[in-house]
Amino acid sequence: MSERVVPEEGRRRRRPTKQGTVLSEQLIVDTALRLIGEHGAGALTVRRLGASLGADPSALYRYFRDTDDLLLAVADELIGRTLRRFRPTGAWRADLRTLGLMMHADYQAHPQAALLTCARVTGRAYEIQAVETILGILRSAGFPDAEAVRVYHVFVDQTLSFAALDAATLALPAGARKAEEGAWRGTYARLPARSHPHIAATAPVLVAEMGRSGYPAALEMVLATAQARLGAVRSPGPPPPTGRADAGSGPG
Repeated sequence: MSERVVPEEGRRRRRPTKQGTVLSEQLIVDTALRLIGEHGAGALTVRRLGASLGADPSALYRYFRDTDDLLLAVADELIGRTLRRFRPTGAWRADLRTLGLMMHADYQAHPQAALLTCARVTGRAYEIQAVETILGILRSAGFPDAEAVRVYHVFVDQTLSFAALDAATLALPAGARKAEEGAWRGTYARLPARSHPHIAATAPVLVAEMGRSGYPAALEMVLATAQARLGAVRSPGPPPPTGRADAGSGPG
């Protein structure tokens, strides 16, 4: 696509496309998300989008500067799908757990798009709303600003990292995915205790655990750590000793 975008007030088509629909930014984003799911990254072309929409490809210039601009809109839509369903309760740990699990699930529903978007910063409305929402949850819970930002950073990066990792597995060809799943039972569960005592001892648990995403457990670890840090902020320990004793000087 080119670098020109028609101002918002001039975008609406006066006539429907060949398929009888009126173009809109939302329609283009939804179509792009569907095409990425069906055909992967290669689907995000002006020609394919135009054909799917029944519109001249040049009409897309009225909404997006180029395909990367459209990809950022797709990324923001995935965030929006989570936010439109999220209902905070006021319990910060439960709210972050719910939000994280919802974000992860929404990315897993669109693994091909997740691979393309998890590392992107959109700067768009839904992403801004998400940042505001998460920081609001943390600051309302009593986290000082610097601590709230750190927890936000870890929470979001962890969620997106697992979303991309798990999406990569879901995006594998069926044969490769089946082979990976079978490796835990076919290889690891059969290793002898004499050569691999720790794997053999934990094999049943290992096979069961590695067959599912590690994100829920990792999320609980982050939330537990955040809870401990909040407790430390609320109940600070005694001040360090003063004078020569804290200078670290020894005899001589």
